[in-house]
Amino acid sequence: MQQTIATAKNEIGEWAEADRRFMERGLALAAKGAGHVSPGPLVGCVMVSPSGEVVGEGLYVYENLKHAETYALEQAGERARGATAYVSLEPHAHHGRTPPCTDALINAGVSRVVSPIEDPNPKVSGKGFAHLRAAGVEVAVGLLAREARKLNEKYLHFMATGGPFVHLKLAASLDGKIATRTGESQWITGPESRARVHELRHEYDAILVGAGTALADDPLLTDRSGKPRRQPLARVLLDESLKISVNAKLIATAAEAPLIIFAGQKAESTKLDLLRSSGVEIVCDESNGRDLQAVLSELGGRSIQSVLVEGGAGIAGKLLEAGLVNKVSFFLTPIIIGGQDAPGAIGGGGIERLADAPKLHDLEIVRRGEDIEVTGYRDKYEG
Repeated sequence: MQQTIATAKNEIGEWAEADRRFMERGLALAAKGAGHVSPGPLVGCVMVSPSGEVVGEGLYVYENLKHAETYALEQAGERARGATAYVSLEPHAHHGRTPPCTDALINAGVSRVVSPIEDPNPKVSGKGFAHLRAAGVEVAVGLLAREARKLNEKYLHFMATGGPFVHLKLAASLDGKIATRTGESQWITGPESRARVHELRHEYDAILVGAGTALADDPLLTDRSGKPRRQPLARVLLDESLKISVNAKLIATAAEAPLIIFAGQKAESTKLDLLRSSGVEIVCDESNGRDLQAVLSELGGRSIQSVLVEGGAGIAGKLLEAGLVNKVSFFLTPIIIGGQDAPGAIGGGGIERLADAPKLHDLEIVRRGEDIEVTGYRDKYEG
């Protein structure tokens, strides 16, 4: 690809088209690391020669002990001298699991680094850019920052709070029902929506449900996207009284995929022992698993960066009322269930005034077969 690269900004302060195109490629490379980087960030790097030729590319994978910049530099070799590195997140300047990427970029003779955002990790934040500038490398920050934040929303939230990013996923009829009055719920949505849900599961570290969902559906809660991942999807069950059957699919597969049950301190000891002997990890805390913030803090302490919540209505309502949901996806199917006794998507006390209703921002609406996926965020993204 032959393209002369303009300076970081043109005369009216806008990014050059070549900068934008190469940064988009860097973000696309980073996205390929989904399922392979947690608890680290998604990072991609594109190395471009002064003549505009792509001479190296790389992406970060946690197990490989090499960062995206290192792979791109290895491909580029001597052609990295005078090149521009487009990196989707600030390069690190400290010794961690890998040597500093800033040293590698400087030693290779890279003349310019373009990156959308700082890395909020206290070991990195601002220090990577400062190291590069001190060595005479031109640093341009801010291109496609919004896109970069969305790409790494789980990592950024985890770094800022120490707790996992929470994505609530719900499947409902047009009138907001998640099952019939008899409890039948499989399947409300079509195959395209269900395939999309497995893609979502692939992006997350853990999946969480309540005891009611586990009893009603007897789910596996596994990632069946068919895509490889670094570690199995952790299944999390909130079951204060340990109502789950010892013959449930979750228990039968505990040796293959991690299962963590948050239970009450008064849970039956015999059943506790039986479940633990099946490979289930049980956490009994003072709140009997009812303190959702404590649950999320426990998961964050295990380096679980992100959680996909799939039910039920009670858990959804409690999480929303506590302000613990970061992102929401509704899969709406064109059927009407009706009936006062048919369960709705969101439980809990609900709001008293429309003015108090949580409003989603940055909406994305996508057709999934006959269904519609509506996704939005609790808070607005910065530009």
